[in-house]
Order: sequence, then structure tokens, then C-alpha cells
Amino acid sequence: MGSSNTPVPADLLRQHGLQVTAQRIAVIRAVSACPHGTVEEVAEAVHNEIGAISRQAVYDSLGMLAEKGLIRRIQPAGSPARYEDRVGDNHHHLICRSCNRMVDVDCAVGYTPCLTAADDSGYEIDEAEVIYWGRCPECFTADKEPAAQ
Repeated sequence: MGSSNTPVPADLLRQHGLQVTAQRIAVIRAVSACPHGTVEEVAEAVHNEIGAISRQAVYDSLGMLAEKGLIRRIQPAGSPARYEDRVGDNHHHLICRSCNRMVDVDCAVGYTPCLTAADDSGYEIDEAEVIYWGRCPECFTADKEPAAQ
């Protein structure tokens, strides 16, 4: 973060009417440096940057930043919540069933019947969340290799 077209964390906080604190800046930086990181991964990165910080303070910062739209919280079925700073678009995710690595998948364009609800039940739909599951290339290759005897 901080390139000419990406606001620095302090500016992002100010733009959203939030107090600028070292903890919040460190959490934003950690999420940016570790896309799809878990709370534990974010907390470790924050601790490495600013020293002592409680896990609760990290949870609180992540929750508030997600609520304000500065970061996105993703919680795939059977997995811990993960956080990313790619917000403002409707992208999706692909998760490896073997190693749990998660990568972004841009939203499909053109004919996408699975993203159009057959019956909206009166809801005003503004987002579709899709998670693709499979095996990453490394895990797929490892599974194909014969076991050492």
C-alpha cells in the first residue's frame, strides 16, 4: 500500500472517519501483506510490526475495518475467517482442499446462469458469493506422484 494510486493506511482510516492508531495501521498493513490471512496470521504480522498487542485488539480492529469496508471478511464453510484488502468488486475465491491455499477469481462475465437467482424471494440481490473448491497445482501434482517405497 502507499503507491501513488493506493491510499496509505492512515489516509484510509481518516477517509472513513476512524481514529488513526498504530494498531489499526498495522492491521491494514498485515491484511495487505497477507491476502486471505486468518486472524492468527494477521495477529502474528501485527505483533512483528508493533510488538505486544492482544488477540482481542486484532479481532476488534479486523471487525471494525470490515464493517467500514476497508477490508473484506471471507468465511468459507469449515474454515476460519480470512481477511483481504481487495474490496469494492464482486470477485470470488478458489480454495485448495488439500493445503487450504486461497486465491482470487475474477467475477465471470457473459452468460452466468449460476449467478442469477431462479427465485429472488422478494430480495434485492446486490452480491453473489462463489467459492470454488479443488486442488492447487502443487497438491494435484504431489497426489499424482508415486509414494516412496
